[in-house]
This record gives sequence, C-alpha cells and structure tokens, in this order.
Amino acid sequence: MVVGVLGVSVGLAVGGLVLLGVLGWALQRAVDTEAFRTADAVALLAAEDALPDPLPVAGGQVRVQVVDARGRVRAASIDADRLVPMIPADRIDVGARQRLTVSGERIDLAGPVRVVAVPAGTAADPLTVLVARSLADARHSTHVVRTILLVSFPPLVAVLAAVAWRVVGATLRPVETLRRGAEEITGRDGAGRLPVPASQDEIHRLAVTLNGMLGRLESARDRQRAFVADAAHELRSPLTNMRTELEVARRLADRTDWTAVTANLLADTERLSRLVDDLLLLARLDERPPARATGPVELGALLASVAARYPSPPVRLDAPAGPLWTEGDPDELRRILANLVDNAVRHARAEVVLAAGREDGAAAYHLVTVTDDGPGIPAADRERVFGRFTRLDDARARDDGGAGLGLAIVRELVRRAGGRVELTDAHPGRDGGPGLRVRLALPALAEPEQP
Repeated sequence: MVVGVLGVSVGLAVGGLVLLGVLGWALQRAVDTEAFRTADAVALLAAEDALPDPLPVAGGQVRVQVVDARGRVRAASIDADRLVPMIPADRIDVGARQRLTVSGERIDLAGPVRVVAVPAGTAADPLTVLVARSLADARHSTHVVRTILLVSFPPLVAVLAAVAWRVVGATLRPVETLRRGAEEITGRDGAGRLPVPASQDEIHRLAVTLNGMLGRLESARDRQRAFVADAAHELRSPLTNMRTELEVARRLADRTDWTAVTANLLADTERLSRLVDDLLLLARLDERPPARATGPVELGALLASVAARYPSPPVRLDAPAGPLWTEGDPDELRRILANLVDNAVRHARAEVVLAAGREDGAAAYHLVTVTDDGPGIPAADRERVFGRFTRLDDARARDDGGAGLGLAIVRELVRRAGGRVELTDAHPGRDGGPGLRVRLALPALAEPEQP
C-alpha cells in the first residue's frame, strides 16, 4: 500500500508540473496571438501610409511602436515612448517576425513583457511594428494554479492513502482469514477446512482449491496411516513367529529338532521377504508416472513362460491361435500374470486355465483370462479385494492367505499398462457355480515388422 501511495503521489506531482507547464505555454501563446493580431493590423495601416498619431490600441497593458531601419520611432501609441524603441535596433531583424521577452522597466509595464515584431512599410522604406503586452496576468494565473496545487496536494494524498488502506484491508481480510484457518489446522495437526468467503472472486476460488487440496492430503494421510498400520501388522506376524521359534529352541536346545526349526524359519523369512518386496513395489508404483511403455510384448510367449513355472495339472494353458502383441514392460506384465496365477492356484480345487484372445467387440484390446474352479468370490466383494491388505474370511490363514497385496499390485500395474482388470464368475450360465474368472484386457498392438 505504501508503494502504491508513493507511486500515486509521484504521479500527481508530475501531473501538476506538466499542468503548470502547459498552462504557462498556453497563456503565453495567447499573449503572442493577441500581440501579433494588433501588429498585423498596424502593419496594414503602415503599408497604406495611413498611420494615425497616436496609434490606436485597446487596453492599458499594450504598447505599440513603428520604427524604421535605423531604430527611429515613426509612430507610437499614446502610452509608448516616442524616442526610445522597445527593442534595441541591433536586436531587430528587419523583414522577419520576432517574439522576445524583455524587462517591464524598459517599457513601463508590470512584470516581464512580451514583445513581437512584424515587418511593415515598403522595400524603399522598411518599417517594423513593435507590440508589447505584459505577462503579469499570465504569470498571476500560473501562480494561482500552483498555489492551489500545493495547498490541495497533501490533503488529496491523505485521502487517497485512507481509501487505499480501506480497500487493501477489505481485499486482504479474506486472505488473513485463510491464514488464520491454515494456522489453526497446522496447530491442531488434524483434519480441517479453510473458511470460504462468500464473494465469488479469486479469493473464493483459492479457498475452494485449497480445501480440495487439503481433502486430498487428508485422504492420502489416512491411506498412508492405514498402509503403515497394516504393513506393521503383517511384518510383526512373521517376526513374532521367528522369535518364538528361536526362544523355544534355545530353552529346549537338547530336545530341539533343528531341521524343523530351520525349515520354519526359512518359510517365515521367505514370507517376510515377499512382503517387503511387495511393499517396496507398491511404494515405487505410487511415486512413478502412471504409464511406461517400453516395447512390444507377445502375449502367447509370455503366458507360456508364466505357465511353465507351475505343474500341469493344475495349471493348463490354452495357447492362442496366433501371435497377440501388446505394448508395455515385460517384467510388469509377467508380474501381473504371476500374481493372478498364484491366487488361482492357491484357491483352485483341481484346475487353473490360462487363455488369451481378442476381446469381443473391442479390437483395440486383447483379453487374457485366468479361470479356476475354487470357491469364487461373492459379487459384493469383487471390488474390495483389489484393496491393499484385503483378505476374505476363507483366506485368513497365514499359510494360505498371503498378505493381501497381490491383487492390489495387479491393479496398479494394469493401470500403468493402459488396461483394465475385472472379476467374473467362471461359468456365467450356472447359478451359483463354483470358480472365478479374472478378465485382463491389455491394449492391442499391430504385429511389428520383421527386420
């Protein structure tokens, strides 16, 4: 506000100086115009050799003389000097129109005097008409305006400062309210929202945007806390088992079956390692950009490599009739299929079928299905199982249920690949039939040209 008031004050000061300069120039121009008009009229009389004596003039602040080339006064107005010209002869340019400013003492007028010279007469007898007009009135008018500006400038600046203070204060009051609200939210370290002003302006939109950001941050914080709590719980279980095994083995050292203890510790260590790897992968997926296509991948070969890791039965591969190309990271696509097959094998009763083909009615996608004949998942829980650390009641056992991160990783990786994943019944025509089918749609890619 101070900078703004200073800027306005400087602008007003410069404007006042410009006004005084323009006013002085305009008044002086008006004096010159009147003097030249009088001089031209006298010059016409001189050209006709009809100069009266004395020369007629209007007003007591005007003096007129007609002088020859030698500086002698040929005619003059009633108040003008008849012996001494108003301008010395050496300053008169015969044949040229001139305008000069001289002291008023020489002409017996108040203040500085404006004198104009207009050529007259004939070539044989050149004459010059001199007209003097006082600048006292013009200088007085300029002085009055300058005095008014000097007197009115401080109150005007004070009024502008007061108005600016009120306007700036009213404008920044919602900002201060937002600041206090943000300070309260920070102080109590909890959920909260900033006050939204009623005015539909930029401050209102800023408050709405900040509240949206706070809502997203609160949701992210809640998810992070839940994720940390679930991760700590899952990590504590194998660590507790390992500690219990070791404490019992130490107390019963002579009766301990160290082979069994080693096998149990190795199983818990592997489970702990898988859990840590899954947690690190999810953390990286949360931080990396949502898409990363690295090259063409042939789904038939990828399905065959994944199926080869499992015995047959239970895993059976229905190879596609021809090559099916998609674009993505081969490691991420292999991780998607491995997680889906792992879940299917864990819950299948006798068979898991892995198949691929073109999606019906959607030429832009290839469809990969993983079908098992297990107990299936109720329709109400099919979206929930994609959440992190989500396990249904029949998969709570430590040895069978895992940590509940497999499908969460699948959804994140499928989203990065530009596809979609959904759970359906293995046999849609049967009411309540067993089994579950995972439908994985991946973007289709034309067969790459051979080099």
